Amino acid sequence: MTVEQRAGRRVAIAPSVLTADLVRLADAVAAIEAAGADYVHLDVMDGRFVPNITIGIPVVEAVADVTHLPVDVHLMIVEPERYVDQFIAAGAQIVTVHVEASVHLHRTVQRIREAGAQAGVALNPATPLAAIEEILPFVDLVLVMSVNPGFGGQTFIPTSLGKIERLRRMIDERGARAVIQVDGGIKASNIRRVVDAGADIIVAGSAVFTPERSVAEAMALLREALGEA
Repeated sequence: MTVEQRAGRRVAIAPSVLTADLVRLADAVAAIEAAGADYVHLDVMDGRFVPNITIGIPVVEAVADVTHLPVDVHLMIVEPERYVDQFIAAGAQIVTVHVEASVHLHRTVQRIREAGAQAGVALNPATPLAAIEEILPFVDLVLVMSVNPGFGGQTFIPTSLGKIERLRRMIDERGARAVIQVDGGIKASNIRRVVDAGADIIVAGSAVFTPERSVAEAMALLREALGEA
């Protein structure tokens, strides 16, 4: 996507339900949909690739059944290639795997796309952009982790901004189709800087699901910070 194509394009917000009340997950998904979310982001963790265990295939299927939003699944698991077909069958429309977790990354990306979903690759904070040079022409999305994956509510790593800027240049110079998604520690006070650096899709968890305000108020605050309210 060129700079010209990005100009005037609405930034997408993908609320993560990681910090939502899972007892009322359907209500949480309905709330973000009503508040104008563009995607519902689901963080799948296995306790091996990251030090936490969250949701699995049945929850993805349940969410897909109650929303019209595209279901965006981030697999923070080892050997993701073993499960991509099942997650897509459950309703995932975007499946993102970590470059650090998939030994045969091209094969995994190919399989995601063959199964009918969009394919994303994710980079941990310490993983250089060089790790995606060869896979970039084949993916629909690159996810830059701006915190170490595994838990919600972490603080944004400031050096992520430079990484996003470099990724933006890499994509634009090569004419790649991939959009940039950023996840971790994003809130109203820094969302504008993340977007100015080159992000197309913002993942927000604790900034949306917070005891301080309703989901609608939190989403409006993010849009206001973007100058879109």
